[in-house]
Amino acid sequence: MTKKQAIQLFEEKKVRTVWDDISEKWYCSIVDVVAVLTESLDPGAYWRKLKERLKKDSDSRRNP
Repeated sequence: MTKKQAIQLFEEKKVRTVWDDISEKWYCSIVDVVAVLTESLDPGAYWRKLKERLKKDSDSRRNP
């Protein structure tokens, strides 16, 4: 594993990260973050449902 791809630990759980040299920022796996923050058994499904709800909320605000 290089500096560009690393595993970070957050509350003793793994979060996949990637370093972008151009923007000089770390990017992390949102599914891994969801897993840490929610302790969900299926963080991928949790994230998909959350995205769906956020999109519906955003659409309803644009078209009252």
